[in-house]
Amino acid sequence: MISMTGYGRATGGLAGGTLTVQVSSVNRRTLDLSIKLPEEWEALEPAIGARVRRAAARGKVHVDVEFTAPSGREEAGWSDEGVGAALDRLASLADSRGIPFEPDAALLWQVANSQRSGAARPTAEAVESDLLKVIDEAIKSFAAMRAREGTSLLTDFTARIAVLRGHLEAVAGRAPAVAPAYRAVLLKRLRDAGLELNVEDERVLREIALFADRCDVSEEVTRFRSHLEQFEGLLKSDEEIGRKADFILQEMGREANTIGSKANDLAIAKAVIELKNELERVREQMANVE
Repeated sequence: MISMTGYGRATGGLAGGTLTVQVSSVNRRTLDLSIKLPEEWEALEPAIGARVRRAAARGKVHVDVEFTAPSGREEAGWSDEGVGAALDRLASLADSRGIPFEPDAALLWQVANSQRSGAARPTAEAVESDLLKVIDEAIKSFAAMRAREGTSLLTDFTARIAVLRGHLEAVAGRAPAVAPAYRAVLLKRLRDAGLELNVEDERVLREIALFADRCDVSEEVTRFRSHLEQFEGLLKSDEEIGRKADFILQEMGREANTIGSKANDLAIAKAVIELKNELERVREQMANVE
């Protein structure tokens, strides 16, 4: 079992600077992948995406790639003369079109930063091999955390299955007593109303038989047990279980609703409420599973 929540980080030397890669994910029904990396390296995005998809099938996954240039290199990315020349050209252009030109600190920084950005980073071709190695390390750490989280989730689900089974068996144990209890109540009401009917009277027997048929939940209990076994087996499998588990839990919810509507018994109604509450907790936890 693998959790959809995870985080991985790796660093490495690159072109004399430092490369830092972070991979994180949260819950999402499908795979929603976003990659943030320097503009000069955007050509490497498909290769990075392919690696992430081999490690994650669901979840909102974000990959953040940051490069810190060698000390002093950022400053070397521009010169005072170059920035001044660029501002002179902008002033000349504005003057030729009759536009007032009043540069401020924001424009100065924009011009200077645009000149250094290309010089501060090597090309995508130059960094591809080393960058993808660091990406792989971060994804490996990311996948390991998701696996550890998955192990914890499996322990939790195992305990919750036992709780579900206990509530279901409470229903199954009470169900055979529902019809006899109704028979006793029916006869008491008839006697209280002054209608002394024989317990073998055809009308009494027919009413009891119809009630017993309406309140019979044996089929629903059997199906619920089957769904529990399927769910338990799915949790122990190596396949992607999120979507299949969602379907099985939905079916268990339907059976619980049917039992609650048919049983017409207070003890069973209480057990069904507990059953549905625990099912909701399992659904919420399953939202974390890939």
